[in-house]
Amino acid sequence: MATAKFIHDGNSIDYTPSADVAAGDVVVQGESVGIAKTAIAANLIGAIAVTGVFDVPKATGASTAITAGANVYWDATNSVATTDDDTGNNKLLGKTVLAASDADATVRVRLMQ
Repeated sequence: MATAKFIHDGNSIDYTPSADVAAGDVVVQGESVGIAKTAIAANLIGAIAVTGVFDVPKATGASTAITAGANVYWDATNSVATTDDDTGNNKLLGKTVLAASDADATVRVRLMQ
């Protein structure tokens, strides 16, 4: 019978970027989205958080408010969190833990995979 081998708790995962990544950058890896815990130089292994609560950028202006408890997706084209999955093009980032108004430049999100 095959057995599984525990590796680690999974709060972060290894990531090797092809270009430099700044601490706090949102990283999309396939269907997974994480946030760089520290700066990661190109072609060197680093860690991205895949759990936790983060303030992430969102669009501002009319009709950009996001309610608490909403699923949010990462719009990599505009580098903002949004409630629109864009027919699967925007990847699931997590669920909001605080409401954000039209004027707020960030929204507080609990990362989900």
